Amino acid sequence: MIVTNSTVAAVPDIRDIKPPIEISSGWAWLWWSVAVLVIAAAAYFFWKWWQQRRAQILFVPPVPAHLRAKQKLAEALALIAQPKPFVIAVSDTARTYLEERFDFRAPERTTEEFLRELSGTDLLVKAQQESLGGFLESCDLVKFAKYEPGEPELRRLHGAAVRLVEETQPPPEPRAVSEPIPTTNPP
Repeated sequence: MIVTNSTVAAVPDIRDIKPPIEISSGWAWLWWSVAVLVIAAAAYFFWKWWQQRRAQILFVPPVPAHLRAKQKLAEALALIAQPKPFVIAVSDTARTYLEERFDFRAPERTTEEFLRELSGTDLLVKAQQESLGGFLESCDLVKFAKYEPGEPELRRLHGAAVRLVEETQPPPEPRAVSEPIPTTNPP
């Protein structure tokens, strides 16, 4: 095979000059590092501020079940002229109170189911269970049998609900009593 000048000339062996490569200075890395540190410091201070703010938010303790029940029973007195809404409010308050106080599922059960399950527990003494049974049966007469009692009977039902709450409320927590400073009598 013979190589001629015409075959060599067809292959381009001269290329263009490459563009210059930019050489970064050490300052660019320094500025990026400073930016990252500033962002990290800002995030840290924001986190600390948020933690302090969360700590300053006052914790409001939940209202105890017996206080909520007494409040609802007091509000129910406004309905005493309307027997059915009044009795519904009073009986629902009593059932909800028992559920919250004793962790006993009361509102979803019928009166018979509720009293049967309650009699198998020691949550209430026998007299309280009987009083509650009479209270709930009287409420059921008004709610389901369309019985319309007079105001004295409605006040008795209200009183029975208030008594139930007062008899079953938790005992008050003992307060720290500071001891009196002994005094010495001068001779």
